[in-house]
Amino acid sequence: MAQFNDWCDSNDELVGNHFCRVMTGRVGQLVAGVDATAAVVPGHYASEEHLARALRRLGKPQAAALIEGKLPTTKAIRSGDLGEIFATEWIAAHSGGYQAPIKRLRWKDHRNMAMRGEDVIGIFQDPQTLRLHFLKTEAKSRASLTTKVVNDARANLEKDGGLPSAHALSFISARLLELGNGSLADAIDDVLLKYGIPAAHVTHLLFTFSGNSPKSMLKASLGTYSGMFKQWCVGIHVDGHAVFVGAIYDKVIANANHP
Repeated sequence: MAQFNDWCDSNDELVGNHFCRVMTGRVGQLVAGVDATAAVVPGHYASEEHLARALRRLGKPQAAALIEGKLPTTKAIRSGDLGEIFATEWIAAHSGGYQAPIKRLRWKDHRNMAMRGEDVIGIFQDPQTLRLHFLKTEAKSRASLTTKVVNDARANLEKDGGLPSAHALSFISARLLELGNGSLADAIDDVLLKYGIPAAHVTHLLFTFSGNSPKSMLKASLGTYSGMFKQWCVGIHVDGHAVFVGAIYDKVIANANHP
């Protein structure tokens, strides 16, 4: 986990019936944020089994090369990937039961290309009814977040009638079958092909990671929302965003090469 509580202060507010959280990195504890994040980044690009197999078969230098070869090298793609990684980690730790069942970055076409489609979809399966609830997520990472970027994220959440797209859910279902999780794959196929997805089973999460405070922009976005879906906004604010991103990827590489 990215251990947000160890290096961020959180402030929660309700805007109407919608939830807004802003997490601000503590200046004196950003090294802890770098360390905690660097520890989880490799698993978002390659499975733990793949990394362990490479280490066992080929040794430390080759396993390190495997990790480094999957990491993006451009600042923009690193920033965008990290926004998605933080969103996935926040969902797993703080969303109240949703999980992102696959780590989507493992299936990138190229390490310096952004992936298409919904950034993250969190899924919660009701233990009584076994019906699925979805957290449709749009993640944005910018050194300087703007209202336009937030509005673009809002527009992306509204695509496909505000529901998770069939293409994104089919992708998740196929990957789950490959990973041996047939029961959740079947449940996703059931909502796609049999039950449909009621709006009441979908929540939108607009997630930002930025070098400036997102608070006023996120609250404004929630304040003007008039649709039917429950809304969450979560923003991470870290002064020196670009330096922080670079330090995380440098730490990942250093950890991989550590004797």
